Amino acid sequence: MGIKNIKQIEVQDWNDLVVKTYGRPYHFQQQEGCKDKGIFHLIIPTVGDTDYEMNDSIPEEINGEIMGVKFDVWLARDPKQPIKNQTADYELDLFWERNFYPSIEAIANDLHKKDLIEAGEYQININW
Repeated sequence: MGIKNIKQIEVQDWNDLVVKTYGRPYHFQQQEGCKDKGIFHLIIPTVGDTDYEMNDSIPEEINGEIMGVKFDVWLARDPKQPIKNQTADYELDLFWERNFYPSIEAIANDLHKKDLIEAGEYQININW
């Protein structure tokens, strides 16, 4: 019988680390049309294509069809820059959380490079 150890991170702890490290709104569960409760598997570092290569920009709309941007585009945008037609403060956070985010693999690889998370197999427990 084979047994392996996998490190588990609670989704809120992951979100907190990302927000603290980068100073941007972030909510992993809200991405890709909102994730159901469950487990997300992640190997750090991830090799290969880990970024949204085609997305240098996306339409500034909440819950728009196009989601995810390149990691460097995410880092370059001022988190206080309003979105088009914004009428309330919460709309900006929703845009960042639901549409304007990099791939989790790009973030994980960068956190690993910064020595904030060690290499290994992880699972993120999405439980809200």
